Amino acid sequence: MPARVEALIAERRKLERDLTEARQKLAMGGGGSAATSETVAGMQFDGRVVEGVSAKDMRPLVDEARKRLGQNGVVAYAAVNEGKAAITIALTSDLVGRFDAAVLARAAVAAMGGQGAGGKPDFAQGGAPDGAKAADGVAAVKAALAG
Repeated sequence: MPARVEALIAERRKLERDLTEARQKLAMGGGGSAATSETVAGMQFDGRVVEGVSAKDMRPLVDEARKRLGQNGVVAYAAVNEGKAAITIALTSDLVGRFDAAVLARAAVAAMGGQGAGGKPDFAQGGAPDGAKAADGVAAVKAALAG
């Protein structure tokens, strides 16, 4: 009996990982590697709103996008989950001296109607109660980079 319970627990964990990966691929448009970055003030900017991805699961998505950008890039993804918004921002290492991801995240959270965000100079996260304002958060990051 204990061996069966352990097998069921292991199977459940695997299914949860598979579900998380499937949600991430769906949020990114089916898992294709199509680049969607645009140029903002001479930098590559990849900003989007993704649905149904938890704040916890945003880090791998943003890290993958940052790797795709290589250098001179900023990634800002806002997740909408259960009516709430969460912003995740990552900078490539060469931009850390010029910008601070935590400052950008605070600007995004303010635009989404929330308070406070935090992180490191190259990676930050924050949340807000109104998922309908997620696009405003991404736009605030873009505006902060441009201006």
